[in-house]
Amino acid sequence: MKKTIKFSIAFVLMIAALLIIPQISNAETKEVKDESTLISEISSANPGDTISIQDNITITQPITVAKELIIDGNGYRLTGSSDWTSTSGNQSMFTAQLSDAKLTLKDIYLVNGPKYGVQSYDGATVILDNVSITDFRYGGVLLNGGKVEVRELHLGRNGTGDNNGIEIDKGSAATNNPTLIMNGTLLSDQGENVVRIAENGNLTEFTITNTETTKNKVLISGDRVLFTDENNTILSETTLPEKATANTEKEQVVITLIADKDTNKIAIDKGNTITEDLLKTFITLEENYQIDGYFTDEKYTTAFDFKNPVDADTTIYVKLSEMPVTEEPEPEPEPEQPVEEEKPVEEEKDDTPKTGVESYIGLAILSIVIATAGFIYIKRK
Repeated sequence: MKKTIKFSIAFVLMIAALLIIPQISNAETKEVKDESTLISEISSANPGDTISIQDNITITQPITVAKELIIDGNGYRLTGSSDWTSTSGNQSMFTAQLSDAKLTLKDIYLVNGPKYGVQSYDGATVILDNVSITDFRYGGVLLNGGKVEVRELHLGRNGTGDNNGIEIDKGSAATNNPTLIMNGTLLSDQGENVVRIAENGNLTEFTITNTETTKNKVLISGDRVLFTDENNTILSETTLPEKATANTEKEQVVITLIADKDTNKIAIDKGNTITEDLLKTFITLEENYQIDGYFTDEKYTTAFDFKNPVDADTTIYVKLSEMPVTEEPEPEPEPEQPVEEEKPVEEEKDDTPKTGVESYIGLAILSIVIATAGFIYIKRK
């Protein structure tokens, strides 16, 4: 009986463990070195598989992904051919299509194409992780009713005429509104139209999300779309079309900070106050210059009130002045020290005590001389 109970308990625990333990992934990695193999493996891949690029590849036609898939470029380059094969109206090098699609591109260079480098269409998700896109005729990235998450993206020159980095749009057949998620770093070689909102009339609503850890942000201020760095310095701004409404957590206002010949534009949350310490971080002072105050006019007559919240775009003028250079007095010469006269060197005295032997020798010699003289005298006599 006890054995039966123990067996039953063990069986129940085993079933519970199997239910709790996550299913082991069957995802595979497929290695490819040419275009035909790339297209074939994408078509046959199971959701969650990884396509691993093993060489530079020339792409001659648009590639569509309608499942969850990772394409790992391993640092290789995919270059659009001049002999591009057209398939309907889609001319993007990569398109994630419909809501089941989730395409992650990582460690890859996309170069040259007749329209866009990457497109997310109607509910599909594209994740860009260490991706470089350049030399595409229409633009770098198209959010066509889809979702794009930027983790690490480099944009070169894209578009004819004006630059067109990331375009937010909604095609006439798309049913979903586009979403841009900033979750890392976005670098652009061009300063204009880094993020552009389409004006074709189909786009009426879109969403911008900035994660807490993102370095670059996309913000909305009135009728403008702002692209900023990690310090909220505005790097690029574009116009928001009248018919398009942006869903964003907070609306921004722009502080234009003018300090002599330097001008900086800073985005802050509407309704917040700012501090002198914040503004100082955007001012580069030349040597021997100081800040005399912050004013609302260029003649420096009305001081800016830091206590009031900023509810609209504001220009702040910084008054600078050169600090007087204080010449340090020359050090007084040190008083001359009197020169000590050199004392004559005294001869060393012989302090050795005399013993008397030398006196006896002298007397003996003197006695010999006298005796010799007396002897000679007597002999002559």
